[in-house]
Amino acid sequence: MKIVLKTYLMLAVIIGVSAANLYLLVSTSEENQSVLHSISDANELKVITERIAGTANSIASGNENDRATLATEISDFEITYAILGSGGNHNGLNIMAVPDQLRPSYDDVGEKWKTYKSDAELIKQETVFNPQVKDAITYILGKNGDLISLSNGVLNELTPLDRNYNRHKEIATEMVSLAKDIGEKTLLFSIGEGGNVTASIKRDRVIFTADLQKLEGIPLTNDELNLYGIQQETLQPIPRENSDLLRQLDPLWEAVGSKLQFIETNTLFSKAFGTSLTNLNNQRGMLLDSTTNFVNQWNNEVDAVLHDKVVTIQVLIIVDIVIFAIVITTIRKSLGPLELLTKAISRIKEGFYGERISYSANDEVGELASTINSMSATIQQKESEAKKIEVAKDEFLAMVTHELKTPLVPIQGYADILLGEHIGSLNKNQKERLEIIRSSAKTLLQLISDLLDAQKLELGQLKIKKSNQNLKQTVEKTILSMEPQALSDKISLTHNIQHDIYALYDEDRIQQVLTNLIKNSIRAVSPKTGKIEISLEEKPDEVIISVKDNGKGVPKNAINDLFKKFYQVDTSSTREKGGSGLGLSICKGIVETHGGKIWATSEPSKGSIFSFTIPKNEVTKSPI
Repeated sequence: MKIVLKTYLMLAVIIGVSAANLYLLVSTSEENQSVLHSISDANELKVITERIAGTANSIASGNENDRATLATEISDFEITYAILGSGGNHNGLNIMAVPDQLRPSYDDVGEKWKTYKSDAELIKQETVFNPQVKDAITYILGKNGDLISLSNGVLNELTPLDRNYNRHKEIATEMVSLAKDIGEKTLLFSIGEGGNVTASIKRDRVIFTADLQKLEGIPLTNDELNLYGIQQETLQPIPRENSDLLRQLDPLWEAVGSKLQFIETNTLFSKAFGTSLTNLNNQRGMLLDSTTNFVNQWNNEVDAVLHDKVVTIQVLIIVDIVIFAIVITTIRKSLGPLELLTKAISRIKEGFYGERISYSANDEVGELASTINSMSATIQQKESEAKKIEVAKDEFLAMVTHELKTPLVPIQGYADILLGEHIGSLNKNQKERLEIIRSSAKTLLQLISDLLDAQKLELGQLKIKKSNQNLKQTVEKTILSMEPQALSDKISLTHNIQHDIYALYDEDRIQQVLTNLIKNSIRAVSPKTGKIEISLEEKPDEVIISVKDNGKGVPKNAINDLFKKFYQVDTSSTREKGGSGLGLSICKGIVETHGGKIWATSEPSKGSIFSFTIPKNEVTKSPI
């Protein structure tokens, strides 16, 4: 089967499985959302129950505006309960109906709600306070200031009397304190703090009555006195001029005392309201327990269903893994040969031709493998032919350069002998002609030498003999050999090296590099104004050698091609100064064989800087 068809089939399987997973995920998600919203509403019933109880107590505290709030909360419970029973949309959320197996618990909540609702409805309608008790509280609180004032006045009237009236003063002081306490306790009672407050009010009333009777000299006959351990006391009568406020206090206390006695035996709330509030608070616990039981059962049901769905999802995941494994296996089996192709192409890239790929399937990869095998065989054949041509070329080049060099050496030698006039004197024209012969022979020998060096670099046969040398001395030797040519054109050739710098290199080859660079600079500068300077910069691991001139510079578009073989910046047939175009290429090969690098920077009309590095330690790189 074709890989494309396999791929389409695998994609169809993956899309089908993904669609099934997505459908299950969406349906499960929607169902889970509905269940979660439903359980949330069921829990909301508990919250509303608590709110109703809180609102009822708030109404009992006198907040009449909360009656409308109570009606709204009763309605909220009814609506939420009904939605849970039938299902539907509530507050923009989808609510599912209570499952049949949970109906008994749901109905039990409804029964408890009916009783709770009945009490809540009564609280919403009934009057909160007993009007008679409310009037009594209002009277007591209104008269409490007068009661305290008169009690203080009695104490003030007794203050001038002698020590025989000290007990009278103690009783009057106690009456002032009791009057204040009665006001505070009555205020607490008015805001619904009954119970112990009522008992405290009764105690204060009985003691205040006994104290007043003692000061008035009236016998104590009240049976309630025994409850608080109050005993009869015989006190000296108070002078009439010191008992005026005491006589005013008596009728006021008689009225206040009767009101206190009434609120002691009656509740602040109306009987119907109080009964409904008590029943509501009692029923609240039962309704909450019933609702909690309903919610817990629903949660357990959800857990059971969720467990079943988890099992289903686990089975589906296992199926997905199996399908995924099958898809991966199929894809790997189909695409596995691509690794063979990649390795085969890498081998071809590295120069290993003719190796065959062992894959014979009748698909696209098989066709590609067959094509690559054919291509590799063709390249191998072509390379073999190219090598033969290269060998022939090298042999021809070696033969030509050797044959050219053989006759040139005696030509140059005889030209030197003739110019030295060892055989006989020469006239001016003869000397000029012989000078041309010698110069041409020298140029041709240099060209042949460059060709031989370039060929050796190409074949990796250039011999380099490294030793620890002084670069300062090497530079000075090179300058010394080039000085005659520089002086003839009146060109300044200097260096700025102040101290000895040592590195590992072949002195003859580095001199060759420097000589080539200096010759190029001599060609580039103008006579009389030309300046060439050689500098060294020592680094921790290498030395940078630079040849700087103030010549015409190199165009920016030619910088990257300077070190290519046979490259000429000036390619016109009328150029003033010739050259083979091999000098910089040979320099690059020598420097890289030493493990260094070479580069050039230039600015037209301002000069050039050719720099190269020599590692201080042994680093050998194959020439490019």
